[in-house]
Amino acid sequence: MRGIAVLRRLTEADGMSSLSGLERATGLARSTVDRITATLARMGYVRLDGRDAVLAPRLMELGNAYLSALRLPRLLDAHADALADELDESVSLAVGDRDGIRFIHQATRRRAMSLSFRIGDLLPAERTAPGPLFATEWDDAQWAHWHERRASDPEDRGFPAVPARSRPIDVTGDGDGVRRRQPIPGEDFEQRTAEAREAGWALDDQLIEPGLVALSVPVREADGGRIACVVSVVSHTSRHSAADLRDTLLPRLRAAVETMERELREAPPAQPAPASGLAAWTGASKQELGREFIESLARGLTVITSFGEGRAELTLTEVAQATGLARATARRALITLEHLGYVTAHGRVFRLTPRVLGLGFPPLSRASLPQIAAPHLTRLSQRLQDSTSLAILTGEEIQYTARVSVSRVMSVNVTTGSRLPAYATSLGRAILADLPPTERKLGQLRPLTPYTVTDPEQLTALLDGVRENGFALVDGELEEGLRSIAVPVRERGGRVVAAVNVAMHSSRRTPEECVAKVLPELHSAATRIEADLRVAGRFRRVSNA
Repeated sequence: MRGIAVLRRLTEADGMSSLSGLERATGLARSTVDRITATLARMGYVRLDGRDAVLAPRLMELGNAYLSALRLPRLLDAHADALADELDESVSLAVGDRDGIRFIHQATRRRAMSLSFRIGDLLPAERTAPGPLFATEWDDAQWAHWHERRASDPEDRGFPAVPARSRPIDVTGDGDGVRRRQPIPGEDFEQRTAEAREAGWALDDQLIEPGLVALSVPVREADGGRIACVVSVVSHTSRHSAADLRDTLLPRLRAAVETMERELREAPPAQPAPASGLAAWTGASKQELGREFIESLARGLTVITSFGEGRAELTLTEVAQATGLARATARRALITLEHLGYVTAHGRVFRLTPRVLGLGFPPLSRASLPQIAAPHLTRLSQRLQDSTSLAILTGEEIQYTARVSVSRVMSVNVTTGSRLPAYATSLGRAILADLPPTERKLGQLRPLTPYTVTDPEQLTALLDGVRENGFALVDGELEEGLRSIAVPVRERGGRVVAAVNVAMHSSRRTPEECVAKVLPELHSAATRIEADLRVAGRFRRVSNA
């Protein structure tokens, strides 16, 4: 429970907090915070950077477990993206979470004024378009909880993803001297819910903040019964009023929902994916780290990862088998997670709840490839005492998107954002080698030094060798005295999306030493970057820049 409290505070702090800040925010003793963060760091869920704790991409495997078990993102994301492209508006998918909603997918338009909500963000139901639709299925207990929450948190301070509501004030009427109460966003929620039940759709007319409007339609489960999720089209009043959004886009949104519901009906049964089985690892970590490793925290989080594709509902026995934990241990973890609202029990089976997305997913869901790679580049540079870089291919050039430099009298002077011809760099060749020859844009092959390879056939042979060997070594072709070695970085599907390199003055190491000593470290760093990229990119597109 204390470990999850730390993760929640880190999430609310946008992914990073000092250890002393966590101590103050959670009310825990500093020694407890230190042990919790040490355990999370051992699991790869947190990175300790000096006196700060920083959420790491691997933590997203908790939210991925929920999204995999839900299956909706995998089945419906492409339809939401296509709708966003067709309408040129932002489109989101949301699920209900008690008296709030959480986003499970965002297809956002890039504009000066665009949607800034993230996957996993929690919003109060009454200030959204999906909220009234989910509320049509609430029972008396859920409505009672909503009234209690509204009374205890009138300004929505418990929802950091949205601007706080203003307290009700009296305003003077239009010239008649009568003082009237200013409306509060969402106070007509019960009326909006009744209207949504009748109409089958709902509007958000600037309830979250001025200028933001949205139109929502529910997507129902395969049997046509309960709401599986809600799809929303989100715009700005500079483009559409709420009424215009409804009149113009409702028919197209309903057609998209019909397609989504057909997808749910026709989808084949999910095939169970392999479970984590981390019980042995947690035991070994406890043996190695002693009291600094909180085994109960590691085991509880491991229970979350036992759910997934084809494992949306698990019995206690199945959880124990999937994790390798004893039944008594798995039972205690499930009871704790149920108490905290991350698991629900339905007879003899357990399910994850959308609340799992609140454990780090929102801040991490916006991480770009350079941000993912940065700590690994830093570690690589510290181990080798040489400059390290990440670059992507942009046409005929590479662009540096992340870099860690070392302080030397003679050092490689390249900055983030710099562009260089791809054909003469190790980074460029590591990426070009993955492309079919017909797709390689080499541009004009100019001799930059006496050693630059400019013969097309010779360069093609070099790229074939890079593809076969898995690395590129360039010696003095970009600049005399500059030697670099690079390896590709691959996304989940295996496509090369970037490359990482180590660059140095030629006096530092021979080419043979680069292959023998630098290349293994470089491969290790690229493997760690790819592992984080696979977790971060499972249910979203990771920006390469």
